[in-house]
Amino acid sequence: MNFPTSDLPLGAATRRCCALVMALAWPVGAVQAQTPDALPLAISASLQEAIDPAVRSQLPTFISGQSISGRTDQQTLVEGAAMLRKGDLVILADQLDYHQPTDLARARGHVRVNRAGNIYEGPLLELHVNAFEGFFDQPSYQFLRNGAHGQADRVDFLDDQRAVIHNAGFTTCQRLPLADWAPDWILRASTLRMDNEKDVGSAELALLSFKGVPLLPIPYLTFPLSGRRKSGLLPPTVGLDNVNGFELAQPYYWNIAPNRDATITPTLMTKRGVNLGTQFRYLEPTYAGSVNLDWMATDHLRDSSRWGLNLSHQAQLASRWSDSGIGLNLGLNRVGDNNYWRDFTRTNGALTQRLLANDLTLQWQNGAFSNSARALKWQTLQDLSAPIVPPYDRLPQLTSRTALNTGNGLKLALEADYTQFESDAQLTHQPNAGRVYSLLQVERPWRSAAGSLTPRLQLHATHYQFDAPLSNGQQQAHRVVPSLSLDGTVVFERDTGFFGRTLRQTLEPRAFYVNTPFRDQSLLPNYDSGSNDFNLSTIFTENAFVGNDRISDSNLLTLGVTSRLLDPQTGAEAARLGVAQRLRFRDQNVTLPGGTPVTDRISDILFGGSVHWDPRWSFDGTFQFNPHTESTVRSTLSASYRPGSYRTLSAAYRFQRDASEQLDLSWQWPLAPLQPASANASDVAGRWYSVGRLNYSMADRRLVSSVLGFEYDGGCWLGRIVLERLQTSTASATQRVMFQLEFVGFSRLGVSPLKTLQDNIAGYRLLRDASFTPSRFSHYD
Repeated sequence: MNFPTSDLPLGAATRRCCALVMALAWPVGAVQAQTPDALPLAISASLQEAIDPAVRSQLPTFISGQSISGRTDQQTLVEGAAMLRKGDLVILADQLDYHQPTDLARARGHVRVNRAGNIYEGPLLELHVNAFEGFFDQPSYQFLRNGAHGQADRVDFLDDQRAVIHNAGFTTCQRLPLADWAPDWILRASTLRMDNEKDVGSAELALLSFKGVPLLPIPYLTFPLSGRRKSGLLPPTVGLDNVNGFELAQPYYWNIAPNRDATITPTLMTKRGVNLGTQFRYLEPTYAGSVNLDWMATDHLRDSSRWGLNLSHQAQLASRWSDSGIGLNLGLNRVGDNNYWRDFTRTNGALTQRLLANDLTLQWQNGAFSNSARALKWQTLQDLSAPIVPPYDRLPQLTSRTALNTGNGLKLALEADYTQFESDAQLTHQPNAGRVYSLLQVERPWRSAAGSLTPRLQLHATHYQFDAPLSNGQQQAHRVVPSLSLDGTVVFERDTGFFGRTLRQTLEPRAFYVNTPFRDQSLLPNYDSGSNDFNLSTIFTENAFVGNDRISDSNLLTLGVTSRLLDPQTGAEAARLGVAQRLRFRDQNVTLPGGTPVTDRISDILFGGSVHWDPRWSFDGTFQFNPHTESTVRSTLSASYRPGSYRTLSAAYRFQRDASEQLDLSWQWPLAPLQPASANASDVAGRWYSVGRLNYSMADRRLVSSVLGFEYDGGCWLGRIVLERLQTSTASATQRVMFQLEFVGFSRLGVSPLKTLQDNIAGYRLLRDASFTPSRFSHYD
């Protein structure tokens, strides 16, 4: 058949565009027009983001061009603006020769192939359409998932998921319309293999160049084509530390299964030796967890082996005791010596404290009762210059709680706890003991929009069994303490306006009375009690202590008032101001060991407030004022300004009389931008950013800790350099420099400062945070 377009019986408008559209319905193989019922189904399937291979093979093939000739069921030749379209495949060329029995398409002259958003362009293509097998000579290409592009001598398509590219270039730098344009970075490889099914690319005999300078020759390299996980060597990291010396780490990532992986990281520290870090993670329907193990055979600075272990495991166990099963939580934190926390401050963040908890907890529900069984053992890392008293182990702790509503507004709550406290008596100077504690609470709240009133009665009962006599010779002790409280709040509201803004203002006075009789507890050891922090929340509580070994005697009235400004449409709080003070009617004689009774009839006054008038600005402040000395005891002021992405500034002032006074400043902020590379350049590309945090002690007149650095966004690459100084004791600190080059869509080289920046800078954002998957329709032809 030969159909010159000038002889076709088409309308004038069609002749002007010189086009013919025909459809080949497979597997029939004959050239025929699509039926009205088949076309909607074909269109629907073609518009899906991902097309199933079985569906793709059944989709029709559309061909168009200025001139079409051929033989029925054999061959079709299209010349001039030739196009073949099938599902998510589009071939454009000056000439297209399609052989139907073999499903082979040959395209010449300005050939462009769009396969599910991946673009290939060049002079010559041979391709088996349905199998997507063939080759492309001298192509340029652009990949959808990571925006990478390049040029090569040849591309061999193995199937619809795999391709081999010969003498290839690979970069994510945006090409500019300049004759002498060159990408900031490029990976050149003898062979580049792309596997979209496994989401992995590999390069053989590769060379990574940056700014025209050969940076890293690579005999063999694998890299992800998107954010999915894959096994292989991760980029090495290099660092410099004033204690450990030069550091070189080479991590290997093992993608064991979709729900299991491991990372093995040998790290060379020139002053210490070689540390082997291993992380294993797992996720199952009924359990999940991670294990982190670091081991150094010989530490040349300490002349000993070093190790640290951090394990976290959560599980849900089936049990006939509970319909919902038993929840299990296990956390282990162990190190090999007392100096591990100061020597390895960055190897494992969970092991940088001097008190390491090893905790196993079981939790289950029986009707209205919530139950738990716990074993807690501490590892205390001692320092001869600053020894600490180790906390008590709990071996075991058994707890049961329940809460009941009687139906007439009365609420009952019961808590029972048995704990066996164990520790070294030579360090704690107290006997070990088993303690039984119970709390019965009855309350009747009345609540309405105008306020609330809640009377509450509590009964604390405690029994101790000691393994050694107390100072009075007894090995048992009992304590029963009742407590009565009354909590009342009234809420007033009015509509008002400030600075042209309509608001709703509240006035919420509150009164809280508590009466707890005195019970002598001076002979009782203290296993888990401490003073409650004095703030606007705890001032309205019955007990001045946390824990169950001390129940404070009280006869006091707390008065406070809070006023808030609310948005009447959304309820968002624009501003809040509160004040509260305690009035004491008798002395508080129950104290912690070594403490003195509280005799002041009026407490310090607490002030607190916050302003969130504008989404960009935030202000918070608290003050504790002593009316007797007319001085501030403690205060905290903080402010933050976040006008947009990658712009955050936070400042805080913290003061505690006779203890500390500190200033804290953190930021991420763009500096003067460079000239944009093009009109389409990102609004963050070509910019320098300053990042940092400074914590300054005004009492000591020195920096306690600091993070200072710069980031640069070059569009297709990011550079970061950060200096961190971390105080490890009153007389020593560690310092390190972190430098990183990130090639967007490819890899990172150097020591990553990202965790340091995220931990120290509130509101810090990654300059390039790819959180979406691009659509193939963004490259639609």
